[in-house]
Amino acid sequence: MVRFCWRPAAVGDDGDVNGRVEGLLWYKDLGNHLYGDFSMAVIQANSSLEDRSQLESGPLTSDYLGPQGTFVGVYDGHGGTAASQFVSDNLFCNFKDLAGEHQGISENVIQSAFSATEEGFLSVVRKQWLSKPQIASAGTCCLAGIICNGMLYVANAGDSRAVLGRVERATRETTAIQLSAEHNVNIQTERDDVRTKHPHDPQIVVMKHNVWRVKGIIQVSRSIGDAYLKKDEFNREPLPNKFRLPEPFFKPILSYEPAISVHKLRPEDQFIIFASDGLWEQLSNQEVVNIVSNSPRNGIARRLVKAALRVAARKREMRVSDLQKIEQGVRRHFHDDITVIVVFLNHKLIDNSSLFN
Repeated sequence: MVRFCWRPAAVGDDGDVNGRVEGLLWYKDLGNHLYGDFSMAVIQANSSLEDRSQLESGPLTSDYLGPQGTFVGVYDGHGGTAASQFVSDNLFCNFKDLAGEHQGISENVIQSAFSATEEGFLSVVRKQWLSKPQIASAGTCCLAGIICNGMLYVANAGDSRAVLGRVERATRETTAIQLSAEHNVNIQTERDDVRTKHPHDPQIVVMKHNVWRVKGIIQVSRSIGDAYLKKDEFNREPLPNKFRLPEPFFKPILSYEPAISVHKLRPEDQFIIFASDGLWEQLSNQEVVNIVSNSPRNGIARRLVKAALRVAARKREMRVSDLQKIEQGVRRHFHDDITVIVVFLNHKLIDNSSLFN
């Protein structure tokens, strides 16, 4: 079983195992999973790093009798670390339990794992409501990928993104293929979808500070957590007034349900980039794929983070070295927290594993 979960406490003295630290940057330059190599990197911008991420490779069921595969998760938290840490601790466990019960992997199993994780976190919110009411405003975007039996499943709630690098046979160029749907109301189609689901609320999406937001509060329309926008029981004291809506609501404003896509992996499929929106704010899908396809594998996630920093610095007409001197918290004015996991695919390993799963 290969396991890499990132959280601030995960970085220890044994840096070769858990990763290395360089200022506000944590990275694992190269590791192995069942179907090839992977590279991970995380850089902090907020006062408290709210991103969590994980890669698990091995048995995908709790009883160890089911299929083997690789699970990747990127959890971009907001309102604190409570939701992203809970998802990191529970989503994969819920997925394994449900895959064992259903004797395999399916869209229904993935959907049920998200549902169980959401219900689990809402239960924590209820228990801590009186002592820690602000936990009701904690939430996280949730991107998960599962590689098993020659198939790739991608599930997303929020605005993180998974992008595939595929070599085109005719041109031998590597093309970027976006695998995940994003739930951010700054995208017109998502704005329209939210309005369709809430036809009786003319204020369901409003422009605030030149950005479209659900109820003028949050840009994403799907997440795990954010209980104050899903259950009216939390839209009251003792939750701080800045989070409370002026009127009651009778159906969830945000959804936890992921958009799920399923892909049969082809020999031309070379790698998948899973990343929080902090990366995609600075670099396009094709720019990221070009960097990965034209660079050494070792340290590629760290290279992508640094490429994003160069763009962020250029936007503010400053040097990267000066940007890197800015401390967390203030750094958020220049770029977001960024989490990147690059998963390379060895199709000989994929084909061999399919024979035994």
